[in-house]
Amino acid sequence: MPALVIERGEDLCCKLRGKSKELKRALPSGRGRVIGGRRPGGPAYLGGAPAGRAGSLSPQPRGDGVKSMPGAAFPSPLAACVCTAVALALAVATAWRWRRRRSSGLRWKQVGRVSGLFIYPVKSCRGLAVEEAEVTRLGLRRGDLGDRCWTVIKEDGNMLSAKQEPRLVLISVTCKDGCLTLNAPEMEPLKIPVELPRTNSVWNCRRFGIQAEGRDCGEEASRWINTFLNSECYRLAHYEPNMVTRKPRDFLPYFQPTDEVAYAEGSPTLIISEASLEDLNTRLEKKVTITNFRPNILVTGCNPYEEDTWGEILIGNVQLKGRMSCPRCIFTTIDPDTGIKDQKEPLKTLKSYRECDPSEQHAFRSSPPFGWLYGVEETGILKVGDPVYKIFQ
Repeated sequence: MPALVIERGEDLCCKLRGKSKELKRALPSGRGRVIGGRRPGGPAYLGGAPAGRAGSLSPQPRGDGVKSMPGAAFPSPLAACVCTAVALALAVATAWRWRRRRSSGLRWKQVGRVSGLFIYPVKSCRGLAVEEAEVTRLGLRRGDLGDRCWTVIKEDGNMLSAKQEPRLVLISVTCKDGCLTLNAPEMEPLKIPVELPRTNSVWNCRRFGIQAEGRDCGEEASRWINTFLNSECYRLAHYEPNMVTRKPRDFLPYFQPTDEVAYAEGSPTLIISEASLEDLNTRLEKKVTITNFRPNILVTGCNPYEEDTWGEILIGNVQLKGRMSCPRCIFTTIDPDTGIKDQKEPLKTLKSYRECDPSEQHAFRSSPPFGWLYGVEETGILKVGDPVYKIFQ
């Protein structure tokens, strides 16, 4: 589908470029010319004030003796045509996309609304709630912050998770002016440039035996992480565009060959509904928050666990397709405010009433499902408040 969109856009641009060439040939030769009707005995008229009055378009002397040419203040005919071509191409592409969906027999029904969007820049560390996010092939992104695009690794390249170091959940992340800032209790803030020196080494960062590349963030970052976690062997790595990504299909058959992530466990996006969390909390003695489950997209306005049945959905101009339910592990038992692990809940309660599909048993073992993992079919922009549509064939 993207190839068709580009083709339509290129055809339109070519036609408009042709028109601009015809227009250019029709103009008188010489510099400083502008398009417009010509007043008798006066400069080319663009609809401004008459010459010699306030706002005159005729050349006015400057203090340095250089005349300001009126043509310099207006875009050239070619530039105007190019801008028009780009705008029209985008409009045609968008309209064609919607028309193709309708003509293909696809129908959709609203099943909910986005109530929260979350990005977790550093794997296992605190997430950021955002009002708007770009959905890329690798998951959600906001400015320089991509989902799970930084990770703490061991000296052998294996990624570290809060399952091994629960205090990772206490590290918060912000980004401003091309600089990533990490904060943690009783630690001075750590500032790291998003664009790292090319001389920094590149790691093969592994999870479940499948690796993605990452550039080392330097000695200062390593010392900061090791001081906070009371260790000596950890490094911080950053996934950069065009580096090798991880393919979930290499270890889970439910994903497609086109699915890819940087350092996420296995999926570009995780969706959970507020209703599912509320239902779980009615069964718990001590309530948990959505932070325990780390979704990317939180949805309201649906029934509990309805997100398990949606299959393919449309949010804004983003199209997502369900791959599998999300098996929950001991990560969910870590208190996101204290970094202390509970030995039982909410896993014990989830296991009492949530069972995976028999076809997924070998992937889940004893893990209960909660939330649904989605692959990205079409990239785009998401906003809090966007309606969520289930797509029907």
